[in-house]
Amino acid sequence: MKIALIGYGKMGKMIEEIARSRGHEIVSIIDVDNPQDFDSPEFASADVAIEFTAPMVAFDNYLKAFSHNVKVVSGSTGWIKEHGAEVTKMCNEGGQTLFWASNFSIGVAIFSAVNRYLAKIMNGFPQYEVSIEETHHVHKLDAPSGTAITLAEEVVGNIDRKNEWVKGTLLAPDGTVSGSAEGKDDELVINSIRRDEVTGIHTITYDSEADKITITHDAHTRKGFALGAVLAAEFTATHKGLLTTSDLFKF
Repeated sequence: MKIALIGYGKMGKMIEEIARSRGHEIVSIIDVDNPQDFDSPEFASADVAIEFTAPMVAFDNYLKAFSHNVKVVSGSTGWIKEHGAEVTKMCNEGGQTLFWASNFSIGVAIFSAVNRYLAKIMNGFPQYEVSIEETHHVHKLDAPSGTAITLAEEVVGNIDRKNEWVKGTLLAPDGTVSGSAEGKDDELVINSIRRDEVTGIHTITYDSEADKITITHDAHTRKGFALGAVLAAEFTATHKGLLTTSDLFKF
């Protein structure tokens, strides 16, 4: 399979290593210093482009790839609120293909399935108050993380007493705290921490007067994310439309 990489930071380099080890060819690498290569024949020859960049440029990268009818696998977060409807229309009606996930880790896919199952159970026990906390490295720009938002949406979708998620506190790298950990009864609060070089920790807590139930996913390295992105690219090469991890992993 021919793969183009959009974004060549730590994640891009790890994806390149794993893709090559699985027998794939990297035909184009696009980073901040060569955006003109979107219009190169090498990029246009790709079966799939894997995109890991930043919230402010992800949508434009999709448009550039779609202009050459190149399928995209993306783990960039922070763009859905503004551009989600447009991207959905391009995939469902415009013939484009995007496999998007807030987190490509196989472990997170399993964790997500556990989260949905637990939320269905906890729907019948209103004495438990649910909250989410996510911790990431100091370089992560968006908060809450895309993964935390996805997990929160799964909880809200399965617990009748919660109607929406809200941004809670943000503990910044310098120790300052902004926001509030308090929410309305029908709101699910997501608190965020930016600390050191933490790859990613997501914790969902159900707390009652009697006891507390906690589930946590703690990523040790980015390798699990990179492998998942390559698996998604292999899947995307033979599928089309708007895809996500629930299409790839049938839990």
